[in-house]
Amino acid sequence: MGKGNFSDDFKRDAVAQITERGYRVAEVSKRLGVSPHSLYARKKKFSPPAGGDDRDAEVQRLKRELSTPASPQGARAVYPENRGGGL
Repeated sequence: MGKGNFSDDFKRDAVAQITERGYRVAEVSKRLGVSPHSLYARKKKFSPPAGGDDRDAEVQRLKRELSTPASPQGARAVYPENRGGGL
């Protein structure tokens, strides 16, 4: 990938695709024809300061919650027949 002269709007949009729309860096990099390293650098430059947005923290918390497997007790609560009792 060669050196390109991109506008600040282009760079901000590339960062927004990662930070706001949830695309992966590798995907945006390939689609826009820029290196992943450049996107990480732009993300650092154009992203809002960390910790300043409660919404981002909540999104990250929910993503972690969704990525963890359900507990066995949760399955028992949903399926009462799994409580160990008979019919």
